[in-house]
Amino acid sequence: MNVHRLTQDLSAAAGLKTQFAALPWRVVDGDRVEVLLMTSRETRRWVIAKGWPIKGLAPNMTASREAYEEAGVEGYVSMRPLGSYVYDKRKPSGRLQPVQVEVYPLQVTVQHDDWPEQFERDKLWLSPQDAAARVDEPGLKTLLAAFRPV
Repeated sequence: MNVHRLTQDLSAAAGLKTQFAALPWRVVDGDRVEVLLMTSRETRRWVIAKGWPIKGLAPNMTASREAYEEAGVEGYVSMRPLGSYVYDKRKPSGRLQPVQVEVYPLQVTVQHDDWPEQFERDKLWLSPQDAAARVDEPGLKTLLAAFRPV
């Protein structure tokens, strides 16, 4: 059984919906790793690019598309998730819904000057540790703080 199928089965058993996220990263100055955060559209919190499954796209490719739409970056996306975390998504009704997010590392090779959500979000390159300090979700903090590119 593959990792994605197992994750889906466990999420379904727990009653969780699943989103797919990209963790864009790059190496600067020859050895310093940075990751890319962006602000959410509504609350302006620092987050990573994520979205719901897209019919016909593998989870990692869905994550890659979200990175382009939300932050204007493209690159090599891992076929395997780095890990996952759970957060509470606020529904239009105000009710909170727990959502599991599978995170796929994406080594950035292209940064576009124009992208679909460029006027809706800010973005910032940071060390993984500095990024972990800026996000609210405990599980995402843990993933960021421990991130090392493969």
